[in-house]
Amino acid sequence: MLFEHPIRRTITETDNVLFSCMTHNPALLHLDEEYMKGTPFGQRLVNSAFTLGLMVGISVGDTTLGTAVANLGWDEVRFPNPLFHGDTIHVTSEVIDLRESKSRPEAGIVTFLHKCYNQKDELVASCKRSGLQMKRPAS
Repeated sequence: MLFEHPIRRTITETDNVLFSCMTHNPALLHLDEEYMKGTPFGQRLVNSAFTLGLMVGISVGDTTLGTAVANLGWDEVRFPNPLFHGDTIHVTSEVIDLRESKSRPEAGIVTFLHKCYNQKDELVASCKRSGLQMKRPAS
Protein backbone atom coordinates (compact mmCIF):
# COMPACT_ATOMS: atom_id res chain seq x y z
CA MET A 1 0.00 0.00 0.00
CA LEU A 2 1.39 3.42 -0.96
CA PHE A 3 0.24 6.69 0.62
CA GLU A 4 0.89 10.01 -1.09
CA HIS A 5 0.20 12.33 1.82
CA PRO A 6 -1.71 15.49 0.84
CA ILE A 7 -0.03 17.67 3.48
CA ARG A 8 2.79 19.81 2.11
CA ARG A 9 4.94 22.03 4.30
CA THR A 10 7.27 24.93 3.55
CA ILE A 11 10.21 24.93 5.96
CA THR A 12 10.93 28.31 7.57
CA GLU A 13 13.99 29.77 9.23
CA THR A 14 11.99 29.88 12.47
CA ASP A 15 11.29 26.13 12.25
CA ASN A 16 14.99 25.34 11.88
CA VAL A 17 16.39 27.76 14.45
CA LEU A 18 13.73 27.03 17.07
CA PHE A 19 14.10 23.25 16.71
CA SER A 20 17.91 23.45 16.82
CA CYS A 21 17.82 25.63 19.94
CA MET A 22 15.12 23.55 21.68
CA THR A 23 17.19 20.40 21.18
CA HIS A 24 20.44 22.10 22.28
CA ASN A 25 22.07 21.56 18.88
CA PRO A 26 24.57 24.43 18.43
CA ALA A 27 25.89 23.24 15.05
CA LEU A 28 26.94 26.20 12.91
CA LEU A 29 25.46 24.58 9.83
CA HIS A 30 21.97 25.17 11.27
CA LEU A 31 22.47 28.52 13.00
CA ASP A 32 25.24 30.61 11.41
CA GLU A 33 24.41 32.04 7.97
CA GLU A 34 27.79 33.80 7.63
CA TYR A 35 29.72 30.62 8.39
CA MET A 36 27.68 28.68 5.86
CA LYS A 37 28.47 31.17 3.06
CA GLY A 38 31.95 29.66 3.01
CA THR A 39 30.73 26.09 2.56
CA PRO A 40 29.67 24.20 -0.59
CA PHE A 41 26.02 24.67 0.49
CA GLY A 42 26.30 28.48 0.77
CA GLN A 43 23.43 28.67 3.27
CA ARG A 44 22.16 27.03 6.44
CA LEU A 45 20.89 23.48 6.33
CA VAL A 46 17.66 22.39 7.94
CA ASN A 47 18.31 20.26 11.03
CA SER A 48 18.01 16.61 9.96
CA ALA A 49 16.26 15.61 13.20
CA PHE A 50 13.55 18.17 12.38
CA THR A 51 13.28 16.78 8.85
CA LEU A 52 12.91 13.24 10.19
CA GLY A 53 10.27 14.24 12.73
CA LEU A 54 8.30 16.27 10.20
CA MET A 55 8.42 13.50 7.60
CA VAL A 56 7.05 10.95 10.06
CA GLY A 57 4.59 13.44 11.54
CA ILE A 58 3.07 14.21 8.15
CA SER A 59 2.47 10.48 7.66
CA VAL A 60 0.59 9.86 10.93
CA GLY A 61 -2.86 11.10 9.87
CA ASP A 62 -2.99 8.64 6.98
CA THR A 63 -1.17 5.68 8.51
CA THR A 64 -1.21 5.23 12.29
CA LEU A 65 -3.56 7.77 13.88
CA GLY A 66 -5.96 5.99 16.20
CA THR A 67 -4.29 2.59 15.90
CA ALA A 68 -0.76 3.17 17.22
CA VAL A 69 0.25 1.36 20.39
CA ALA A 70 3.97 2.18 20.20
CA ASN A 71 6.66 3.32 17.82
CA LEU A 72 9.21 0.49 17.77
CA GLY A 73 12.04 2.11 15.87
CA TRP A 74 13.48 3.88 12.89
CA ASP A 75 15.99 2.17 10.63
CA GLU A 76 18.03 3.13 7.60
CA VAL A 77 17.52 6.87 8.16
CA ARG A 78 19.07 8.75 5.23
CA PHE A 79 19.39 12.37 4.07
CA PRO A 80 20.66 12.13 0.47
CA ASN A 81 20.13 15.81 -0.42
CA PRO A 82 20.09 19.00 1.66
CA LEU A 83 16.95 20.79 2.78
CA PHE A 84 17.00 24.59 3.01
CA HIS A 85 14.81 27.34 4.43
CA GLY A 86 12.01 28.00 1.94
CA ASP A 87 11.90 24.46 0.57
CA THR A 88 8.47 22.83 0.45
CA ILE A 89 8.30 19.14 1.25
CA HIS A 90 5.88 16.36 0.43
CA VAL A 91 5.93 12.82 1.79
CA THR A 92 5.05 9.30 0.70
CA SER A 93 4.74 6.20 2.86
CA GLU A 94 4.70 2.60 1.73
CA VAL A 95 3.77 -0.41 3.84
CA ILE A 96 6.71 -2.77 3.25
CA ASP A 97 6.06 -5.41 5.91
CA LEU A 98 3.22 -6.68 8.12
CA ARG A 99 3.44 -9.35 10.78
CA GLU A 100 1.57 -10.59 13.81
CA SER A 101 2.77 -9.47 17.24
CA LYS A 102 4.07 -12.44 19.24
CA SER A 103 3.23 -10.82 22.58
CA ARG A 104 -0.03 -8.99 21.77
CA PRO A 105 -2.66 -10.94 19.82
CA GLU A 106 -4.76 -7.78 19.34
CA ALA A 107 -1.90 -6.01 17.54
CA GLY A 108 0.53 -6.39 14.67
CA ILE A 109 3.79 -4.83 13.57
CA VAL A 110 3.73 -2.64 10.49
CA THR A 111 6.89 -1.42 8.78
CA PHE A 112 6.68 1.69 6.62
CA LEU A 113 9.14 3.19 4.17
CA HIS A 114 8.76 6.96 4.44
CA LYS A 115 10.22 9.24 1.77
CA CYS A 116 10.42 13.02 1.83
CA TYR A 117 10.89 15.13 -1.29
CA ASN A 118 11.49 18.83 -1.87
CA GLN A 119 9.60 20.98 -4.40
CA LYS A 120 11.96 19.76 -7.16
CA ASP A 121 11.02 16.13 -6.34
CA GLU A 122 14.55 15.48 -5.04
CA LEU A 123 14.66 12.92 -2.25
CA VAL A 124 15.79 14.75 0.91
CA ALA A 125 15.05 12.09 3.55
CA SER A 126 13.93 8.50 3.97
CA CYS A 127 13.56 5.96 6.74
CA LYS A 128 12.00 2.66 7.62
CA ARG A 129 9.71 2.89 10.66
CA SER A 130 8.21 -0.01 12.59
CA GLY A 131 5.16 0.43 14.76
CA LEU A 132 2.97 -1.72 16.94
CA GLN A 133 -0.57 -1.16 15.67
CA MET A 134 -3.96 -2.32 16.88
CA LYS A 135 -5.71 -4.72 14.49
CA ARG A 136 -9.19 -4.15 13.17
CA PRO A 137 -11.82 -5.57 15.49
CA ALA A 138 -13.19 -8.93 14.32
CA SER A 139 -16.59 -8.47 12.66
